Amino acid sequence: MDYEIKEQDKFRYIEEGTGEPLMLLHGLFGALSNFNPLISYFRQYNKVIVPLLPLLEMDILHTSVGGLAKFVNRFLEARDYQQVHLLGNSLGGHVALIHTLKHPERIKSLILTGSSGLFENGMGDSYPKRGDYEYIKKKTELTFYDPNTASKELVDEVYGIVNNRMKAIKIIALAKSAIRNNLGDELNQIKQPTLLVWGNNDTITPPFVGKEFNKLIPNSEIHFVDKCGHAPMMEVPDEFNAILHKFLKKLNEPATVA
Repeated sequence: MDYEIKEQDKFRYIEEGTGEPLMLLHGLFGALSNFNPLISYFRQYNKVIVPLLPLLEMDILHTSVGGLAKFVNRFLEARDYQQVHLLGNSLGGHVALIHTLKHPERIKSLILTGSSGLFENGMGDSYPKRGDYEYIKKKTELTFYDPNTASKELVDEVYGIVNNRMKAIKIIALAKSAIRNNLGDELNQIKQPTLLVWGNNDTITPPFVGKEFNKLIPNSEIHFVDKCGHAPMMEVPDEFNAILHKFLKKLNEPATVA
């Protein structure tokens, strides 16, 4: 499904539906298409917002998870969103964590799925192998439990990025920045209710990473999904949406007095 891309100042974003803001941040090779099932479901209940992250447009000095977190903060201020449910996959989760630690006032809850910030397996030492389509295809398929989830369109997109020298340099800069930026010592400062959704077959941020996030973030709950890799919202969208919807509904239920 195609959504209208809106523009304000230098920001480009999708905004669908009404209600409490649910903002989605994609990962390093992410795109709007990663969130199609999630957008079409939650726009019935929430104002779903997806900013187009400038992963490959920032100057090389600011091409980092910290630079992306600053971009997200500027976007939230420009749109004046309040009480935001902030969801991030992979690198997008890492950006969501940094933003919440630095600017918690606008964030109502945090949702992380396959997030970096503690530990992640990169694409391997030899990555990116420019010009080798089969290699890129295999590496892209590793994101998922079912390799068929890596559509030709997705593989072509990744292949196009790594074959552009400047884009490849920026991807490496972002990946290295994510590995250097370990948040283990800071996660206990997060006060927002946090939902963790992890694929049991995630090879990039394996299940033990989700367990560690759960241990370190005080008000967090974790759900593991079978036969699922690094991007549950793409691979098992119905199950992911059900878990997230239950979490959001629970946040808005009045507290019961014992």
